[in-house]
Amino acid sequence: MTTPLHNVRRPVAEANGLPNAHYIDPSVFDEEKHALLFSQWAGLAVAADVPEPGDAVPMEFLGMPLLLIRDKEGAVRVFQNICRHRGMILVEEPRKIEGAIRCPYHSWCYGTDGRLVSTPHVGGPGRNTHEAVKRSELGLIEIRSHVWFDVVWINVSGDAPAFEVAMADALERWKEFEKPMYHGGIDSKFQLAVASNWKLAVENYCESYHLPWVHPGLNSYSRLEDHYNIEKPGEYSGQGTLVYRQLRNENGETFPDFEGLSDKWDTAAEYLAIYPNVLLGVHRDHAFAIILVPEGPERTVENIHLYYTRPDTDEGMRARNTQLWKTVFEEDIFVVEGMQRGRHAPLFDGGRFSPAMDGPTHCFHDWVAGKVEAHRAQARAAE
Repeated sequence: MTTPLHNVRRPVAEANGLPNAHYIDPSVFDEEKHALLFSQWAGLAVAADVPEPGDAVPMEFLGMPLLLIRDKEGAVRVFQNICRHRGMILVEEPRKIEGAIRCPYHSWCYGTDGRLVSTPHVGGPGRNTHEAVKRSELGLIEIRSHVWFDVVWINVSGDAPAFEVAMADALERWKEFEKPMYHGGIDSKFQLAVASNWKLAVENYCESYHLPWVHPGLNSYSRLEDHYNIEKPGEYSGQGTLVYRQLRNENGETFPDFEGLSDKWDTAAEYLAIYPNVLLGVHRDHAFAIILVPEGPERTVENIHLYYTRPDTDEGMRARNTQLWKTVFEEDIFVVEGMQRGRHAPLFDGGRFSPAMDGPTHCFHDWVAGKVEAHRAQARAAE
């Protein structure tokens, strides 16, 4: 179906939000898969998921079987998780690749760099080569990828601008955080399943308007009036706060700070939704990354990871910090799920925005509408 988007692209004081179909219709979900997720630099996972050379994790991205792997040289790479012979899935469970990646069907083998290195009996019994099977042309299909903020970003279509170009403004905004970050480990990651469209999680994260009612604990010290909007049309939006309160242990100690930060970060923190599906937060002493994994029009999985300035931070404090953030993010679930249920109200017109408070959300809606319109125009031109 083709949805009307002209009202979405109006100035914030006049605009409506995205039509209901963009949250509940399978055909629109499929359209957005190509327009918003495959054609951009989207978040897949974090490099900490494959900490050592040879570590391999199979995963799906919008139905596409992928293999996240750290090759023998230490580089993080993403391949389609299929054999080039008959399309068999290569790796079923996370594991360490000690030698080669072996297909369980006919035993074709690949290096961790994707090269096809062995084709047993391909030329007949006992003959492991055939002139028609050119190993140099049949390596694993690699998906374009880039690691920043420990997030593994992928561009499935392969034709997005270079990552450094596409993300230039975000890279500049947070260049002070281009420092070593250390994943807190098993106690610093968790997953939330949400019965909503992935875009509602982005929209909710963008704005601080809901803080007094949804996050009363957080709002008790980092108040609504302490926050400011962040809008970069076409790239990201979010919020910042002028009041960040560090976690302290029983001895009054805090996590170590990132070195060399400007005075702004003594009390400030920022939270960016990097379009399409990555939510990032920075503070003077820790950071986090949230990868939104769309699993259908009305189901999303949020993978949350916390990072610190050193690998040896206090285990008890890390666990407390994880629980604090888990509580905050869980408080949002009823909101995004409630909005999702509301998208089944046929007379809802997408809603209106507060020009003062909803600018970051409107910025995201405008980006979605623009990308979908461009995708439709391209499809018409190809007919």
